[in-house]
Amino acid sequence: MVQNGFKNVRNLSGGYKTWSVATAPVKEVAPCNPGSSEGANCECSAIPTLKVDACGLMCPGPVMQLKKNYETLKTGEQLQITATDQAFGKDVASWCKVTGAELVALENKNGVVAATIRKQEKTAPHASVQNNADNKTLIVFSDDLDKALASFVIANGAASTGKKVTMFFTFWGLNVIKKQQKPAVSKDIFGKMFGWMLPAHSGKLKLSKMNMGGAGSWMMRLIMKQKRIDSLESLIQQAVDNGVEMIACTMSMDVMGVQKEELMDNVTLGGVASYLERAEEANVNLFI
Repeated sequence: MVQNGFKNVRNLSGGYKTWSVATAPVKEVAPCNPGSSEGANCECSAIPTLKVDACGLMCPGPVMQLKKNYETLKTGEQLQITATDQAFGKDVASWCKVTGAELVALENKNGVVAATIRKQEKTAPHASVQNNADNKTLIVFSDDLDKALASFVIANGAASTGKKVTMFFTFWGLNVIKKQQKPAVSKDIFGKMFGWMLPAHSGKLKLSKMNMGGAGSWMMRLIMKQKRIDSLESLIQQAVDNGVEMIACTMSMDVMGVQKEELMDNVTLGGVASYLERAEEANVNLFI
């Protein structure tokens, strides 16, 4: 080439193959936006992930930590949160559904729930969903016999009209959904004390007024039987048969020393976020 008049030339060791690689056109890659639908499958550098440790916290602690750290993220960024609260798996799925966040991954391994959440662009709330909400939710806080009866009468009545009904049992309300024949479970001293002081199951519930050392509740059940009114236990079974969802508050269970094995088989565990998701889709919310 020099002999033919070319002056600005260099020798490239390696031959034609090296030259072809060195001079190949560079393919332009469009910027990746992980928060968009197109960016979900793009090949790019790892998405920044914030790690949050909520182990040891009970409901609503993990959800509060999730909300606090989620607000610091930019669109497309994600966080990974771990928690030992066994209801957190349901709670985080409900939280993402309500807030519009993307639940990328969820697993429960060795008693630790790990969830990866990606922040999405904020969207306007779906007014049609809110306007069409027609479900019913009840918070059962009391373990009084008369209030438990009212709760299940309302729940069964709503279920009979084809509505989706959710009952959230918390604190004293947990006594309503205990098994009559419970397996032996290991408890600490405080759990044993609660077990001694609290009603063992629905058959041991007392009236909120005029209980008179148990005579009032006995009279109530007798009169209901004479008038062919379903007992509380029958109403509970009807609720199960009608598809009423019953959720036990895990935080209350921990405080009061109630184990999952002590609750009826049809009861699921959940936290405040699980209830609030149902409440968002309901037009009736009762606290009993």
